Amino acid sequence: MNNKLERKYGLFTAICMVVGIVIGSGVFFKAQTILQITNGDMPLGVIAWLIGGAIMLACILTFAGMSQKYEKVNGIVDYAEATVGPKYGYYMGWFLSTIYYPSLTAALAWLSARYTLVFLTTMFPNMPLLIHINEGGVVVGPECIALMLFYLCCSYAVNALSPKLAGKIQASTTVIKLIPLGVMAIVGIIAGLASGQLTENFVAPPLAVVGSKGSILFAAVCATSFAYEGWIIATTINSELKDSKRNLPKALTVGGIIVIATYLLYYIGVTGGASNAELIEKGATIAFTNIFGNVIGNILNLFIAISCIGTMNGLMLACCRGVYSVAARGKGPATHMFSRVDEHTNMPNNSAVMGLLLCGFWGLYFYLSNLAGTWSHKTVFTGTIFESVPFLFDPTELPIITIYALYIPVFIQWIRKQKGTSVWQHYILPILAICGSVFMVIACLVSHGMGCFWYLIVFAFVMVLGGLLNRRTQRTVRAAGA
Repeated sequence: MNNKLERKYGLFTAICMVVGIVIGSGVFFKAQTILQITNGDMPLGVIAWLIGGAIMLACILTFAGMSQKYEKVNGIVDYAEATVGPKYGYYMGWFLSTIYYPSLTAALAWLSARYTLVFLTTMFPNMPLLIHINEGGVVVGPECIALMLFYLCCSYAVNALSPKLAGKIQASTTVIKLIPLGVMAIVGIIAGLASGQLTENFVAPPLAVVGSKGSILFAAVCATSFAYEGWIIATTINSELKDSKRNLPKALTVGGIIVIATYLLYYIGVTGGASNAELIEKGATIAFTNIFGNVIGNILNLFIAISCIGTMNGLMLACCRGVYSVAARGKGPATHMFSRVDEHTNMPNNSAVMGLLLCGFWGLYFYLSNLAGTWSHKTVFTGTIFESVPFLFDPTELPIITIYALYIPVFIQWIRKQKGTSVWQHYILPILAICGSVFMVIACLVSHGMGCFWYLIVFAFVMVLGGLLNRRTQRTVRAAGA
């Protein structure tokens, strides 16, 4: 055993990390969510995608500047530690390890299973399910949950046993997932302009008027946060990236631009294949079916499943390194155990096991609260979040908004501490990133209401627990030194 990770990834893998983790299921099903929120107001939806993308890009460019200066074990934790201080860096790493990475990984495992079953049941209509498809069998049925667990275990095994293979999977799934997005963007725009559907959707008034445009825009931008999130996870491999100080900024910038362009073109392309009402009710699949036919339309579900698997793989990569990133700094629980790196696989296997365990915990919460409706007998995915139910919140969006809140002190301290850079890098970019992060937090409060309150209770408990465990470790270290 040793405590050092080798540099095994190149620039292309890093770009695929950014693009592959960000472009997952979000672009497919959040496009429908945004149409529902805006009631089919296409221009408002485009504005929401642009605002979400601009916020992401401002943050990316700011962190790209930091990545040229700081390089240690885990990018975002390095930046938090160097700018705000070691204690803040620890809590950032603890949050990422215990809430952010595993909650999103579990959600992506479920989405991977869901779209796999959608594809299979469409190809084989007589495929037996214990819960009928019309009653949500592909969403909450035992087959879906079993497949979700299988995907989690496979992703863990690949990342823990062969990190180089995990990098190759990330690259290949990224290329595969861009195929349907690119085809839909190009063909959908051309077909929509030829038929007039694209123009009709953009000039058509909203199907209904619910709330002010400001509140609707807040909710829509908040929904884009899930689709745009994940790029920061690419910084977790900075200590394993060749020529990290040169390649990581390139990967973040190039990957971010690719993501924004892909999302906008896809969103516009989808509107060329179906009416706003059809898209709101049936999602992007109906646009593929209308343009390409039923067979190719269903193949979209296979591409979505592969896309989700690729995103889950990148998230699991971060999960496996999560606890290691704080233990390598001598902080958190059992640092001697979690900071070890296996000499054969060059992976922190103890940290990886803990990451899988946390994925299991958040997967259980996600199923009981958001899918099965054990808390309220209703689910978030029916379109309504029942905010009055204790400890019922959306773990696919709220941890993402939390990370934006945690960015703010880092950006402020970056402005205060950095020297010898241009006005653009020193002031304009971080100020834009701060404004964007504040916007995301406000949008979350407006959109999720009481769900934020219940989530913050859980967040506070986890942070206090992390503080107590770290304090115990530091006392042990001091006693051993004495």
